[in-house]
Amino acid sequence: MDVTLSVQRHNPDANPATWWQDYTVTVPDHATVLDALLAVRDEQDESLTVRCSCRSHICGSCVMRIDGRSALGCKTKVAEALRRGGAEGRVRVQPAGNMAVLKDLAVDLEGFFGKVRAVQPWLQPVGPEPEREYLVPNEAMLRVRDAMACILCGACVSACNSLEVDDRFLGPAALAKAWRFTEDPRDGHDRDRLEFLSSVPGGIWDCTHCFACVEVCPKDVKPMERIIELRRRAMDAGFTDNNGARHSQAFRDTIAHSGWLDETKVAVRSVRGPDELLDWVGVGARSFLRGKVPLRHKAIPGALRVTAIVSAAERTAAGSARGGAAAGAAPHGAPGHGPGSGGGSGA
Repeated sequence: MDVTLSVQRHNPDANPATWWQDYTVTVPDHATVLDALLAVRDEQDESLTVRCSCRSHICGSCVMRIDGRSALGCKTKVAEALRRGGAEGRVRVQPAGNMAVLKDLAVDLEGFFGKVRAVQPWLQPVGPEPEREYLVPNEAMLRVRDAMACILCGACVSACNSLEVDDRFLGPAALAKAWRFTEDPRDGHDRDRLEFLSSVPGGIWDCTHCFACVEVCPKDVKPMERIIELRRRAMDAGFTDNNGARHSQAFRDTIAHSGWLDETKVAVRSVRGPDELLDWVGVGARSFLRGKVPLRHKAIPGALRVTAIVSAAERTAAGSARGGAAAGAAPHGAPGHGPGSGGGSGA
């Protein structure tokens, strides 16, 4: 099978500009995009830089953008890329996004791993150490199993829209890793973790719910869903003195009250007070001029049915929480969970 790879090249030591270079290579029908790139490097252009190691979608080294989509080169078949949108037998390959390019398809991962380290991705148990290992109920580890599958490839970070406009955001990979440790019953510092993630600039409230990280994750970690769960945990723990938590509560309250979202009330109730509200006068004025701040909302037929849905959902959630607590299945962080509980000596 013949395929043309259009590779975005960059060598900052020699030329600050980027350029596109085409390579046509013959590969087997089962070849991956990484196979094709390595064939180009080995047979046509040894200056082409690409990072890889396991070639079995385990190490995560070969993350890149293939036809604009963040993916692992070793997991994406050439034939699949062509079917998905390759024009005239051509596949476009670019370095991962939201990270500085070192050369060609190799990006600087220091910032990525720095943010992962910032969430302290290691167990911090409290109390006396057990004589042997910490024993944990199987159900507790099943809950975090999907998040433990993360290989830190950075595909989610490459696709993250929030990071494109604010590089302070910790990012989906780091926050998914943070969730994994707040949910581990062996860890005794979940409140400290939640407080940090709620208050740090670029923490859990900077995610825009775009689902991009969920769509591109090669291990189905679902980082955005972990971030939403961290928000719930943080609010339940009382960390609500921040704009993100206030915005979330105001969003819920206006819909529960009338069945529709009142953007003006949400904006006013999301900030701490009048002084902070003044900082947003410019945004408010531009929104008003674009018709995004209606002075009166039109009646919406059936809107009150939405309030009934909200009430029913909250009653169901409250009943589930009571049932879980009665069965001893409260989430980690509730009384009785932590080292020494959950089955066995030293659990």
